[in-house]
Amino acid sequence: MRAALIREIGQPFQVEEVTIAAPVGKEVVVDIRASGLCHSDITVARNGMGIGLPAVLGHEISGVVTAVGPLATRIKVGDHVVAAALQPCGHCQACLRGNLNGCSNPGSLDRDDDASPRLDVDGTPVVQMQGLGGFAEQALIHENQLVAIDTRMPFEQASIIGCAVATGAGAIFNSAKVSPGQSIAVFGCGGVGLNAIQAAALAGATTIIAVDIQPDKLALARKFGATALVDSGTEDAAERILELTGGTGVDHAFVMIGVPAVAETAMASLGFGGTTYLVGGMRPGSALDVRPSPADSALLSKQQGVRGVWLGSSNFYADIPMYVDLYLQGKLNLDDLISQEIELTEINEAYETLEGGGIARSVITFPAR
Repeated sequence: MRAALIREIGQPFQVEEVTIAAPVGKEVVVDIRASGLCHSDITVARNGMGIGLPAVLGHEISGVVTAVGPLATRIKVGDHVVAAALQPCGHCQACLRGNLNGCSNPGSLDRDDDASPRLDVDGTPVVQMQGLGGFAEQALIHENQLVAIDTRMPFEQASIIGCAVATGAGAIFNSAKVSPGQSIAVFGCGGVGLNAIQAAALAGATTIIAVDIQPDKLALARKFGATALVDSGTEDAAERILELTGGTGVDHAFVMIGVPAVAETAMASLGFGGTTYLVGGMRPGSALDVRPSPADSALLSKQQGVRGVWLGSSNFYADIPMYVDLYLQGKLNLDDLISQEIELTEINEAYETLEGGGIARSVITFPAR
């Protein structure tokens, strides 16, 4: 099969022939039909983040199951599936409580070190980022990372549910538990931010402030339910948010961009009891200037908080089917999130376009095999 490999950190993706093994245990072979380009993948490609090489990145996957291992029980041949970038063991205390992010057995879904690799190039093992490896024609994935979905769901829209939707909407529904009448600000209106905005509207938030430096993204944010727009390239975002909220600040501020200065601006936009949610991944070594002293900030006196969020605090077994249902009912707009469909060989150019701003998501599409 063809796959886009990273062989050196900071170098472009290379499309090569990769050998995929037969499934064992609870592994599942998925013919990938769509794979979304998330910013976190290019962050890993540029910075490493500790990943082994060579590697296949890509974690926004949808496709059709063509083979299953002898112990698979949840997923069967013919299922349409969406993958999630978590690797829950399924039997620890956190997993049993539905807190899949808190699984105490990381790596338990991988093959044993002495087993043959799932993927290889001429005998050299190939790493699958987060157990997935979606920038390829096929993937060999443990069934715990897959959810079967309604076959009416289009593959392109389905692919972005596993990350962009689960992370953005999940931050609203699961992490912050936004309730009717509350106010929010979303810093960064890419795919994750737009999903947070439309989820906030579904949750009943009455003040939804979108913050970005790209006019095209701000225009999209309005379409997805933002009630006010702030161009942080031309105005002080924190001051403007305080103006828009009558000086009180917002209940929730969501930071979709992994930039410490943006997070600090979000913290300055909070009201009493407000929380800043750090959703976008930051580079190793990044630090926030958090000053609890009342003389320096309102963190203590206004009882504010800062919280990390990973994949929208999602129990994806329940959340992914819910998002599919919302889309099929016309309540969740995923069509306008897909800016372009590309071929695997166009991945480098598509990431350059994504980094330039102005688009929400590019999706690699593959024909039925």
